[in-house]
Amino acid sequence: MNVEIFSDVVCPWCYLGRARFAAAVRSFGGQVDVAWRPYQLDPDASAGGLMSESLAEKFGGPDRVAEAHARMRELMAAEGLPYAPEKALRANTRDAHRVIALADEAGVQDAVVGRLFQAHHAEGRDLNDHGTLAELAAEAGLAGVGERLAAGEGDAAVTAQLEVARGVGVTGVPFFVFEGTWAVSGAQSREFFENALAEVAAKIA
Repeated sequence: MNVEIFSDVVCPWCYLGRARFAAAVRSFGGQVDVAWRPYQLDPDASAGGLMSESLAEKFGGPDRVAEAHARMRELMAAEGLPYAPEKALRANTRDAHRVIALADEAGVQDAVVGRLFQAHHAEGRDLNDHGTLAELAAEAGLAGVGERLAAGEGDAAVTAQLEVARGVGVTGVPFFVFEGTWAVSGAQSREFFENALAEVAAKIA
């Protein structure tokens, strides 16, 4: 079964959704080939500063943000995910998506996606920095990223895939597309994903 997951690295619900979907796949037991596709929640985001500061400006102050972080921290803990949102740095994720596109070519895409998620949401790493992206990618099995980013590699792939997202009608993430036909939106529960996998498997059998 083929599943495309549209996501953005700075999206905590995408980080959570990856863990829940992975757990469902393990329970499902069948062959599931996952392809990660780009989506930018804020394509004009500027680099620098803390995510919490920009969220406070957008959503009504630091107290509101702290409440949201506390709720999300409980959900992350239930999935065993490290989470330190107070460390997260503001980032334009275009280059991170370029790295993910390059990882797809090398067959290590899911590992790279997981490493980037953790780096942003738990470690406060700077995903605007090419050196940091190269280091994180290497840790997940993809070497030579710094030179490839400098050469512009991955940019055309991200542009094309962002157009696909618009064509599919993706307006929020995570967004899961099963076999190019059936879609699920949001970081649903593991049980929900298990049922979805079973239903799609029955349809394509």
